[in-house]
Amino acid sequence: MTLREDAAELQGELAALRRELHQIPEIGLDLPKTQERVLAALAPLPLEVSTGAGLSSITAVLRGGKPGPVVLLRGDMDALPVIETSGEEFTARGVDAMHACGHDLHTAGLVGAAQLLAARRADLAGDVVFMFQPGEEGWDGAGHMIAEGVLEAAGRPVDAAYGLHVQSSVLPRGVFASRPGPLMAASDGLFVRVIGAGGHGSRPHAALDPVPAACEMVTALQTMLSRRIDTFEPVVITVGQFHAGTRRNIIPDDATFEATIRTFNPEVRDQVSKYAIELCENIAAAYGLSVDAHYDGEYPVTSNNPDEYEFVAATGREVFGEERFREMKQPITGSEDFSRVLDRVPGSYMFLGACKSDDPETAATNHSPRATFDDSVLGDGAAMLAELAIRRMQRDAA
Repeated sequence: MTLREDAAELQGELAALRRELHQIPEIGLDLPKTQERVLAALAPLPLEVSTGAGLSSITAVLRGGKPGPVVLLRGDMDALPVIETSGEEFTARGVDAMHACGHDLHTAGLVGAAQLLAARRADLAGDVVFMFQPGEEGWDGAGHMIAEGVLEAAGRPVDAAYGLHVQSSVLPRGVFASRPGPLMAASDGLFVRVIGAGGHGSRPHAALDPVPAACEMVTALQTMLSRRIDTFEPVVITVGQFHAGTRRNIIPDDATFEATIRTFNPEVRDQVSKYAIELCENIAAAYGLSVDAHYDGEYPVTSNNPDEYEFVAATGREVFGEERFREMKQPITGSEDFSRVLDRVPGSYMFLGACKSDDPETAATNHSPRATFDDSVLGDGAAMLAELAIRRMQRDAA
């Protein structure tokens, strides 16, 4: 049987695992229930398994029967602080968390890839590292796993790395998509506290009101992008949190807001960090206020090695057909901590459509409490990862 045929045989088992994981969503770096279930799924396989010291990660190494390169395959395992309203029969209940980004599919798919490759262990010309990662959703789990040695888990450095991300919308079901070079944006955070002096809402002249100044900062950040940054350089600033006050007739002492910032050019990233802080400081001064503003660099651009991308694209088209692999014209402004792996190892990341609707443009997006994912794509996702590992080893041996 071909690898795809073997993967199809695993489809029911992988879907069952995914649905079990979906009902035990956990957030951040500590995922004890998820880790326990994945360890149980890996236990029958001939793997060298280790767990993280500071996080609930799992690193599993499969030793091939012949010498060759080390290939890393990654799946993230954490959920989001979202209360599920998807209507699925296996909806997560009684928890303020949901697998709204499809990481339950990533985890089950990587287990499937491990099963497929373990069955071919004697013929593998190299070793495979399976990276089961917590904390992708803003916790830098990849950075923690790298610090704990995942890239050297096989006893020598990883030679190539691959991963995939499912989409509940945008892409048709079963279609893979990627592009060479930048695929996803760098992500940073802007954290601002505007400091005034509280008072009665009826006598604003006797207080120092931080709210108008903070509001002006929020709107001025958007104007800054169009007036200080090259219009041909994509940048996104979104203020996702704004907090001030306790009652409508009380001027608060302070107002705070937080923004996420997405860029693709390192020089532009530096410009935005400098200009944003200056803007907040100058507006605060104009109002006679003070401000505590800081800019935190988070994840770098997720950039595919061009040669590895071409290898992934050729594999996808040969295994699944021309219509099942698309080259994206533009990157997306989402971000990924798999970027930390791709900063150190040649590799490529891709998307896989898992939309349950026949109209992906109107389906609920990743991170929505209504997001649903079609787990019928699990077999093909596992097959794709396994094919990449096998063919990458064969490429070095040729």
